[in-house]
Amino acid sequence: MPQRTHTAVRRELTLDGRRLSYLDHGPATGRPLLALHGHLSEGASFDDLATGLGPEWRVIAPDQRGHGDSDRADDYTREGYVSDLTALLDHLGTGPVVALGHSLGGINALHLAAARPATVAALVNTDGPVDLPHQDPGPLDFLTGFPYTAPTREELIAACGPVGPAVAPRLRPLPDGDGWRLPFHPKDTLDSERQVHGDHWAQWLASDCPALVINGRTSQVLPAGQAAAMTSRRPHTTLVTLDTDHFVQLQDPKGFAGVVREFLETL
Repeated sequence: MPQRTHTAVRRELTLDGRRLSYLDHGPATGRPLLALHGHLSEGASFDDLATGLGPEWRVIAPDQRGHGDSDRADDYTREGYVSDLTALLDHLGTGPVVALGHSLGGINALHLAAARPATVAALVNTDGPVDLPHQDPGPLDFLTGFPYTAPTREELIAACGPVGPAVAPRLRPLPDGDGWRLPFHPKDTLDSERQVHGDHWAQWLASDCPALVINGRTSQVLPAGQAAAMTSRRPHTTLVTLDTDHFVQLQDPKGFAGVVREFLETL
């Protein structure tokens, strides 16, 4: 039986023996919106957005490969992420969706629109850069040496140091009841983060559906100048800046839901 999470139903799809878990908010008759989280996160990060948009919208929020309740994958390339999203949408038979994503999710959304333009009716890119230079050390290198599992929840939180309190609410018990795990694998996350760096301008400019760029005013990831260039260089694209850093929907959930709702009303 489907499991309820807040107002959502948790479902899963099997892809080549690998589980892809997703939250399905709202009635099946609602207009479909695909919501894609960033690294260190999961589909439940869009619960507040789904509530804010109301029953008119069906918010489909997958735990992307290697995150949340979805299984680990062999690779974390753009092609791998996009193939999962394509399979999910084909399975659901939603027709064209609004593809909304934060950070990693924003980049995956624009790649989905470039690869399958008929699938994406509109884009909402939340602080997802299109030019992300490689860095050494990388921004998630603090994960190096993190354990994936621990015998107790308390040990796992302590092993994550300052990050422990942030991940604590999302830890999962192991299936055999013999310990706890993180909602992401540290090694996989480092691999995924390194592969997301690079130049995504071609894919951003490959589609011309209506688009909204949401930029955090003090974002550590998407500079204001790049957000402005993303807007000016791509047709049918608007920019909204919110008074947050990179973690827009976490720091200003009401403001985030409000600007998304205003954009959706223009479609």
